[in-house]
Amino acid sequence: MKDLIDFIFLAILYVLLFFKKWKSEGKDILFINTLMYIYLAFVFYFTLMPIITSLPFIFNHPYSPMNLIPFIDISLQRGDFMQQIGLNVIMTIPFGILFPLTKKGNEKFLKTVLYCFLLSLTIELLQPLINGFRSSDITDLITNVSGGILGYLLYLLFKPLITKVLSFIKG
Repeated sequence: MKDLIDFIFLAILYVLLFFKKWKSEGKDILFINTLMYIYLAFVFYFTLMPIITSLPFIFNHPYSPMNLIPFIDISLQRGDFMQQIGLNVIMTIPFGILFPLTKKGNEKFLKTVLYCFLLSLTIELLQPLINGFRSSDITDLITNVSGGILGYLLYLLFKPLITKVLSFIKG
């Protein structure tokens, strides 16, 4: 139920701030940006939500600093480290595919990597603040950016097909 409040907020934000602007730029822009918006909403769902109902309590628990030892869970054989690594890579593959489609210019790779890094860093720093049971880890940051890079490579591989689909949507 708490997550529903966040989704309602995101839906209102989409309708009031983004939909009209993106629609005026064309069906293809509306499609790609809406897809990116939905993707980011689900990333927030799996990594940060509930956010709004947690805000009054963000200072009611200790903040755990980020683990800065890369891949320590593997060396210590803690938990389901391989599953976590795989999920972190998979989570940001769509970012690497969708983000370049939202940008113009020739520096798409560097921008994609930079924004994937910033998205991941923001999530990692906010997780323990919003929820005292969550922690942040440099390994997550590394694997998320790796997923973004892999997604970008898939974007390059499927760019001709993506271009045809967007041309069809554009009309």
